Amino acid sequence: MVDARPPAPGGLELVEALCNTAELLRGRDALGDAAAARAWMRERRLPGADAPRDPGEEDLERLRRLREAVRDHLEAHSARAADARAHLSSEARRLLGPPRWSPGSDTARLAPEGGAGADGVAAAVLAALAAAELAGARARLKVCAAPECRWVFYDRSPANSGSWCSMAVCGARHKMRSYRSRRNEPGSAS
Repeated sequence: MVDARPPAPGGLELVEALCNTAELLRGRDALGDAAAARAWMRERRLPGADAPRDPGEEDLERLRRLREAVRDHLEAHSARAADARAHLSSEARRLLGPPRWSPGSDTARLAPEGGAGADGVAAAVLAALAAAELAGARARLKVCAAPECRWVFYDRSPANSGSWCSMAVCGARHKMRSYRSRRNEPGSAS
């Protein structure tokens, strides 16, 4: 669900953006074909947006798989979370390598080794996600609780208790379903 929420802060904005390339409620996927994927990469000024060739189907499939693995990981209690984390770990090993300390710096960083194109995007997303997790900043990045939506949003509520990407759409649909369910229960007054 596209709404007026501001994007997630820092590197989480890229993680959120990748996850939201699939708009399930609208049936759109910015990673559905090479031209759409390149346009999305250019819009975000991502590594490889100006690569000499469009992403191939294998590249797109890797990005789509990464997107769904990140979504499943963000849904901590998802039945798919363990498989998602295994996939994220495998991709991180392949694309990020170990943390690096620069001479004259007192901080470590993950330096993406993915290069350009789909691997460059995947490496940047994984580095941002890992850095946010290590800093304890990822907990507010959530997946909408509506299974038909799964839009990723940054929860800015004071209690970090948001469940819906939009109360006006997904939250209202859930409330209406609950209301109808209660009305249809045996013994309820209609």
